[in-house]
Amino acid sequence: MSERSVNPEKAARLSALTDSRGVIAALAVDQRGSLRKMLAAAAGATLEDVTDTHLSEFKTAVARHLSPHASAILIDPEYGLLAARARARTCGLLLTYESDGFENPRPHRMLQLLPEYSVLRLLERGAQGIKILLSWAPHGDDVSNDYKAALIERIGAECQAAGVPFFLEPVIYAPSGTSSDHPGFLQMKPQWVMETMEEFSMERYGVDVLKVEFPVSAAAVQAGLFTRDEALDWYRRADAAAEIPYIYLSAGVSSAEFTASLRLAADSGARFSGVLCGRAHWQGGVPAYVRGGVDALSEWLQTEGVKNMAAVNDCLLAAVGYRER
Repeated sequence: MSERSVNPEKAARLSALTDSRGVIAALAVDQRGSLRKMLAAAAGATLEDVTDTHLSEFKTAVARHLSPHASAILIDPEYGLLAARARARTCGLLLTYESDGFENPRPHRMLQLLPEYSVLRLLERGAQGIKILLSWAPHGDDVSNDYKAALIERIGAECQAAGVPFFLEPVIYAPSGTSSDHPGFLQMKPQWVMETMEEFSMERYGVDVLKVEFPVSAAAVQAGLFTRDEALDWYRRADAAAEIPYIYLSAGVSSAEFTASLRLAADSGARFSGVLCGRAHWQGGVPAYVRGGVDALSEWLQTEGVKNMAAVNDCLLAAVGYRER
């Protein structure tokens, strides 16, 4: 593992996003288009019926009630700035910089940044870390991948100049259009995740923390696509490929499924440094919000939401502080 120079400003801001052990126990509520779809579906309404105010109100409730149990919270600057102000004082702030999240309509899922923001402007909104979601196909179109790589290099340089930690979330997809839950995709995914972690660990990108998918989920083991021993081996191989700290994302699965995969990671000895978990914590509150508004959502978050947070945080006893990587 190569030695890298430490930017004091980055180090201070990264510490503000971790717990006392240097583990990142982060909550994500930066969903935009996907949250609007969830609320519309639960209400039997159209997307136009879900207003920007609804998104902001939902995010603010999540931040108010769950951030006391998180070391950091990831929010979007489009609908989440009220939520950022509602977070616990002990909870650091990550702001997202890309336009779409998972809702990417462009050819080759090309990355696009929020046009009205820069890293400097996100810092002025209180960010202590910057997050980019990158749709990435390791063996996809070479020209498109080169454009994406160049964008990540620019963002890394921008974060370095501003002294702010850069969190990169490369989410694997198949250029052929194969769905992410197709058995053929899932069988190739461990190799692709490992290659992606190796690629974006390179110093040229300036990434400080990778937010990655599980190489093999507990659900894939349960479905018989991998044996448990094969899954553990893939966790170890991906861990060895990472040259920088990495944390796991929840990808919208249930809390029970997410914690089952975290236990696989722990059993493998993978040296992950935490999580950045969104829907697994709060998606069960969507029906409550639709039925009873913010009061019903708040009640759900204070009970079931807090339980979900506690279950994940228990799994983080197996995580290693980012300084150890």
